[in-house]
Formats: sequence, structure tokens, C-alpha cells
Amino acid sequence: MKRRTLLAAAALGAVATPALGAGTARAADPGPSVTLTGSTTLDTQALFFVSYNGLVNNNSFQKNAMLTYKGYQYAVWYTADRNAVVGRRKFPSTTWSTVKVGHTLRYNDSHNVISMGISKVDGRLHLNMDSHSDGFTYVKSVAGLMDNPAGMSWTTSRFGAPQSTLDGLALTSQFTYPQFISTPEGKLQLSYRVAISGNGRNALAEYDGTSWTNLGEWTSSTGTYTSEHGSSTARNMYLHGIDYDKNGRLHSFFTWREQNNAVMCNSGGITNHDTGYVYSDDRGRTWRNNAGTVVGTTGGSDKVAVTDSGLVIDSLNPDHSLMNQESQWTDSAGRPHAIISYVPGRFGQCTTNYVTDRTNNGRAFHVRKNASGTWQKTEIPVPLNSSQRTKLFLDKYDNAYAIFPFCRIAGASAASGYTDWTTLYDGVTAGLNAFGEVVFDETRIGQDHFLSVMYQEKSSGTTPSALRSLNFSLPA
Repeated sequence: MKRRTLLAAAALGAVATPALGAGTARAADPGPSVTLTGSTTLDTQALFFVSYNGLVNNNSFQKNAMLTYKGYQYAVWYTADRNAVVGRRKFPSTTWSTVKVGHTLRYNDSHNVISMGISKVDGRLHLNMDSHSDGFTYVKSVAGLMDNPAGMSWTTSRFGAPQSTLDGLALTSQFTYPQFISTPEGKLQLSYRVAISGNGRNALAEYDGTSWTNLGEWTSSTGTYTSEHGSSTARNMYLHGIDYDKNGRLHSFFTWREQNNAVMCNSGGITNHDTGYVYSDDRGRTWRNNAGTVVGTTGGSDKVAVTDSGLVIDSLNPDHSLMNQESQWTDSAGRPHAIISYVPGRFGQCTTNYVTDRTNNGRAFHVRKNASGTWQKTEIPVPLNSSQRTKLFLDKYDNAYAIFPFCRIAGASAASGYTDWTTLYDGVTAGLNAFGEVVFDETRIGQDHFLSVMYQEKSSGTTPSALRSLNFSLPA
């Protein structure tokens, strides 16, 4: 079918109108703020190496490298001797207790991150790790460990042996990007990619407290995409996230990456194009475009494809080094928000080196659906100064926050329609010596209105460096 862009050119201006973006914010609500309350050190000598311009312990697409549950915070990383560990601390303690889970990192590949999830139905902690288009390692805790942390010792014996399947369920021999998501009923889902960059499909599996079920693939890698330069017949959909809102709707922003470099103006760029959006109201079984039309069925023959109409909410060709796997959030009304970044056209219409050009001229944009159902986009006036990704979250008042590389935090108020972006914290001037991308505890935001950011200090070669966390209070 013919592709159709939903975000009209008139709505793509660098500054959005406050009236449309204000939503339900009230004048009396506080604006965005972050107040540093302290820091913790997770590991003075964490594993350090750079690949794909990133670190294995701090990759932005790593969902739930930190999480908070029932008064305890948990984090995962690889130690200097390559052991996968899980740490926990009881608030307000700043001391982390760690356990090894029986796995050592195989390769110096920053994609081989560790991701955590909780199956609330039986109180287990789940880990998936060490995969980039090959096999994965899976570990789960005993039942009830997360429900009774004070009453159960924090030891390796609380975790089962590492597995190459999900309790016997083999998914694919080419597995990447594990992301655990808890369903409203307390089940646990695992989002992952099948196959390889430029020719892969997204899929889901589900754990019900007894066993895992493979729900199947829901995106397609086939179909023809044509730019002004050439065509491509294979690709994969890179997710900016996959998250449930308070009403149980599952949201996902994405960008497409084409396999054929012929779609670009220059081979030094990157073939990512367009920002799209889909949602599911049946726990990821069927997927709908912005207009509510079903465009794919998980495990079925009809999957979400580049040729489907109504997917694109922000049209952009492959010539601007659009980043994949950035960030998304939903506000208190269940409206979706995302951060995307690329080199705007005012800096030229053809990037020739995506790392250099993004570092010199890249900008982040806040894309969201407003109260009238219209998509809007606002440029955040903070230079990237990096080729890497920016993270997004909203506080209880729907103020928006962007966490840039090197732990620079900017915020904008809902009351202004997200037009008053300003820097709230600068990790560079604070002397953090952060490497680049950071991760944060998504789950803690709504529980106690605190932001926990985990970052790793810069090092050289493969010399280990400190892994630390900053803690900020948010408007409560």
C-alpha cells in the first residue's frame, strides 16, 4: 500500500504552539526540576571497552539495566573479570550487594547488554544477556525473591543455572535487543529482534508464571522502499521502546533501517529513515496504526511492513543520520511521547559521516501526540555534541525531561506546551567524566519521584572504570 505521512509539514516547525501541546497541565503545577540528592558507586572497576561507539554496561537501548521494586533498587553489569552480576540496595542505603549469576561475557561487543524484568505474577527476577545476532543467555531467580527481599538472602543460590533457552523454549539462533515488559496483569513479555541489522523482524514471547510461550514475529523485513537515490528490498524496524501506559495500551515508536546503501546520498551516512508509531490494545497480539487500523498480527501472516499506510508520523529521508533506538514515554493521559535525533536540513541535505555530522550538528526533537490528537514536534535547543542517543521521561505533572549523553539533563513544562526547554543539570561541567550514553531507572520515576541515572566513567582501551549512579529528586 502507498505510504502516508501523518505529521503535516506545517506541524514540523522547530517550535510548537503552547496551546496545542499544553494538554491538561494546570498553571499551578510545578515545572521541571532535578535536585541532586547523592550518588552511589556500583563498581569501582567495571568492564570497559568501546564498540559501536558504546559501552556494554551503558547502552541506551538496554531496557531495565536498573529497576526499583518494593523498596529495593536493582542493577546489572559486567565486572572487570567479565562476570555478569546483579546488585541491589535497600533505600536509603548507598551500599550495593552483588551476586554473580554464573555467566561471563563472551565478546567485546557493546550490544551484548544485560536486561532485567520482573514477573509480578510469581515474584521472579529475569535476566537476558550476551547476544548480538546469535544465541542468548537467560537466568531467572527463585519465585518470591522480589516480593520478600528482606526475608530472602541475596546469594547466587537464589538464581537458577544459565540457560540458552527460555526454560526450554528456543526462540531463534539470531537473537538481539532483549527488552522485558511487565503486562498489567503481572505477566512478563520479552521483546527481541530475529535475524540481523537491515534484515530483521521484531518478535514477542510471554511468561505467565508457569511457562514461556513464543507469540511470534510482528514486523516484516520485506517490501520495497524507494528514496530519491535508490531502492531497498530488505530492512528492519528499530524500536524506540515498547511500553504499556496506565490504561494497558502498548505503544511503540520506531524507525526503519534499510539494508541497501543505495537509498542514501552518501555511503558514510546511515540508512535510517522516518519515525513511525504503532500501538496494541490486546497485549501485543495485533498492531494498529495511528488511525486505529490493524496493520499487523503477531505470529500471523500479515505483519507490520514498510509498505503499510498510516505508520509514518514524522517523514525523513535517509540523508540526515536519523538515530535508531532512541527513547519514548507516555504521559498521565496515556498520550505517547518520543525523542528522535538527526542532523536538520539547515546544516545540509546530505550527511557524509554520521558520527562526525551528528556530533557537530545533530539535534534532538520531542515528538508527541497532543490533547487534540495531533502530532507535534519541538526541537530541543541543546546541541548533541555526540553521535549517541538521548533518553526521555515525564514526571507526575507531565513535564518532559531529556537526558543527553554525558548526563546532561534538560526539561520542558507541560504548561508551556513543551516550548520552554532549558538545561537543568550538566554532567560535563559537574566533572562526572561520563563516557557518553547513560541509562536510568524507568520504574523509579513513578514510585517515589526520583531519577536514578547510571553512567560509566571514561577510560581508554580496555582499562576498567567506575560505574556510578546519580540520584535526583523530582517534583512531587
